[in-house]
Amino acid sequence: MAPKMKSFLSCLVLVASVVNAQLASTGFSLAYNDIYYYVSPHAVGNMSVDVAALRWIEPDLAATVANFSQTDDVYSDLFASTMVYAGAETGTSGDFRTLALESTSLPSGPYFLEASTGMLYETYRLYSDHTGAFIASLLQSPEGTFSPLSAQIPGADALSIGVPSRLYSTKTAEKPLAGVRIAVKDIFDVAGMKTGCGSRAYYSLYPEANATGVAMQRLLDAGAVFVGKTKTSQFANGESATADWVDYHSPFNPRGDGYQQTSSSSAGSGSAMGTYEWLDLAIGSDTGGSIRGPSSAQGLFGNRPSHGLVELTGVMPLAGALDTAGFLTRDPYIWNAAQAVMYAENYVQPTNKTYPKKVQLYTGYPKNASASNASEILVGFADKLADFLGAETLDFNITSAWEDTHPEGVPDSLAAFANLTYAALIGKNQTGLLRDRFYEDYAAAHDGRTPFVNPSPRIRWAWADTQDDSIFDEALTNKTIFMDWFNSEVVPATNDSACSDSLMLYVGATGGDGSLTPRDTYFTAPGTSFYSNASNHEEYLPVAVEVIAAKGCDGMLTSLAIDLVEAGIITIPKPGQTLADGGEILVRRELDN
Repeated sequence: MAPKMKSFLSCLVLVASVVNAQLASTGFSLAYNDIYYYVSPHAVGNMSVDVAALRWIEPDLAATVANFSQTDDVYSDLFASTMVYAGAETGTSGDFRTLALESTSLPSGPYFLEASTGMLYETYRLYSDHTGAFIASLLQSPEGTFSPLSAQIPGADALSIGVPSRLYSTKTAEKPLAGVRIAVKDIFDVAGMKTGCGSRAYYSLYPEANATGVAMQRLLDAGAVFVGKTKTSQFANGESATADWVDYHSPFNPRGDGYQQTSSSSAGSGSAMGTYEWLDLAIGSDTGGSIRGPSSAQGLFGNRPSHGLVELTGVMPLAGALDTAGFLTRDPYIWNAAQAVMYAENYVQPTNKTYPKKVQLYTGYPKNASASNASEILVGFADKLADFLGAETLDFNITSAWEDTHPEGVPDSLAAFANLTYAALIGKNQTGLLRDRFYEDYAAAHDGRTPFVNPSPRIRWAWADTQDDSIFDEALTNKTIFMDWFNSEVVPATNDSACSDSLMLYVGATGGDGSLTPRDTYFTAPGTSFYSNASNHEEYLPVAVEVIAAKGCDGMLTSLAIDLVEAGIITIPKPGQTLADGGEILVRRELDN
């Protein structure tokens, strides 16, 4: 029996050796005082540990540690027992032990030390995505590619998102976004990760992206940290929760009772920015309102930029003539810095604070402050804005303006002229650039089968199939005619520092005074209060204003937002239940009896 046992043990050792050679660490997680941490698998430095000599040094160490705790959500007293200083002597300081390093290029911050090797690893704090905003977590390798961050903490149907210490990053002229935590809408390619576009079939069919797109790479080069990819309505088509969201569950809007629509298609980006204090910025796209809608619904700063400011390679197309990449955020200062990076030389910031002297109120903007709570807020904002600018306020009716000033050779009715323009642009464009290739590739991989597609894109694509191809060229021509008319007759650019002849205001969201959009409604074919059927309580939803300036005046609008914050006319929204106070995010509902 002995020889046989020896042979068996040898076999086990051989198998273990082979397996060990193929294994690769994906990091590991741990918990301390109910805070969850993730240790990166990528070593960032090396040190030798020698604790033989101890003596007092660095009398202001306690103040340094206190500053760490105030500025960083990853650092905690878990890391306070041992401090490592480049060039310092080994010793103690009060409650702290210090270890000397001859030299290091590592930034300050919390690290884990592997005692057997002396290797140092960066630390991430793990947060639960309890509003379902994310589709994937992200971890960047030293080579610049990404992989899913492999960790899971307690949570109901929720991803775990890891964020690195803010102490690792210092902003410089070359790295203006150093340490800025960004969530990326899942229509943008990042190297090493799949781009799913809200479709399970699309995600399964195609491999990981081998390159990061131009727009996203600019942010990374400026020091930004990508922490996750956010959910999008399928193929960036407009969808309503919960009926239209079939492949994936729609994210939750944290505002009010927690059961209102997020709007779409940048639904996950809006939900994440409205919810998580640990997130600084989210990427979205806007073709027909996909940033503006979620920004309004969650009470955020957001922009549909002038078309063409940045190359959109590595981005899923909806309609090339309309697609744009932009941001959702709570902080206008970060917003300004991020736009300057992504749009580069196309983002012109004003050299002095001169703004338009005319404010146009689009049809439907309230005139009577006493009509409703939302009207009071909206009218108050328009009045304060006009006073701040020293501007006159005018009513604007686009139907009448078109009738009076439209180009020759087109219908007097704007509705008749525009009609199917948007539907034709997105339907024909996306079927040709995405749908046809997707269907062909899926059929080749699955014995001629057709992939499942959610109702909204499927209906739009089916309609486009019934139209002659000439409708796309006609729509593109009409879009150009309307754009040229709007840019010359309605909100023209100026040659002075004001950039735009006027600003136009229209209502983005009316809070609890508007038609509520609960996510449990199904379709058959600053906030104001409302009484919630979900919480049986009075809740508050954002009131939002959308502002139009002339094409190319993106920097002026952001500068104005910053000045309005500093003047106290608008405020930086807090994450959570309300814009003013933040607060608990409601994720429960009692069933009706």
